[in-house]
Amino acid sequence: MSDLKDRTLFISGGSRGIGLAIAKRAAQDGANIIIAAKTAEPHPKLQGTIYTAAEEIEAAGGKALPVVCDIRSEEQVTEAVEKGADHFGGIDICVNNASAIALTPTLQTPMKRFDLMHQVNTRGTFLVSRTCIPYLMKSGNPHILNLSAPLNMEEKWFAPHVAYTMAKFGMSMCVLGMAGEFREQGIAVNALWPRTTIATAAIQNLLGGDELTRRSRKPEIMGDAAHVILTKPSREFTGNFCIDDEVLESAGVSDLSVYAVDPSAELAPDFFVEPRG
Repeated sequence: MSDLKDRTLFISGGSRGIGLAIAKRAAQDGANIIIAAKTAEPHPKLQGTIYTAAEEIEAAGGKALPVVCDIRSEEQVTEAVEKGADHFGGIDICVNNASAIALTPTLQTPMKRFDLMHQVNTRGTFLVSRTCIPYLMKSGNPHILNLSAPLNMEEKWFAPHVAYTMAKFGMSMCVLGMAGEFREQGIAVNALWPRTTIATAAIQNLLGGDELTRRSRKPEIMGDAAHVILTKPSREFTGNFCIDDEVLESAGVSDLSVYAVDPSAELAPDFFVEPRG
């Protein structure tokens, strides 16, 4: 499958950042996007809402259905998936992008924050996937794509922020398990993760401000990499933990400098993967 024309994507947390970049790239092909996120009203520190995202998606060439949805709620997820499937006539692709982050050590991690990360990252991914799968089974080329890291079981990735790593790796365990569980039904389940930090609101507001943003790549690299994965035959490409630059290079993209926020700056490595030598 060379493009995503008329394919329907359910994207959690798709109102900004990487989720929106994936949506807009699919929209360029003429895809249908169900934007399931909490942000219905403008936030003082976070740009965009599900409604502004829908406008951007439609301007890019796609069709959009914004749905207010907290993926911690089984009722809201069920309602959002059913509403999207009814509106577009099914669901072909599930993108688990919504995530919560707190890079705190054990004694500085309140249980409320621990619970939030596990409810959004691990439980939310499981719930959204589980709810979409009956619709994916009816699709000709169904995909689940989790925005999560390779299962790199080294102490250094756990010790500084064990609660976050556990929650994020829970998303990756869904890839490992569901890829095997649904292989015979032809549902591809893969993960995508960036080599470098990506210029999102989390980088700007929580992690590194302007300096780290300058050393990051634009969200479009993840949108383009996701497009490569989601257009692959689902029965032939599943159970993979993909890194954005490797995906694009395998597709023939040789110049990645176009994705840099500042091409003159040294890129900052993201978590869970080693920087390239």
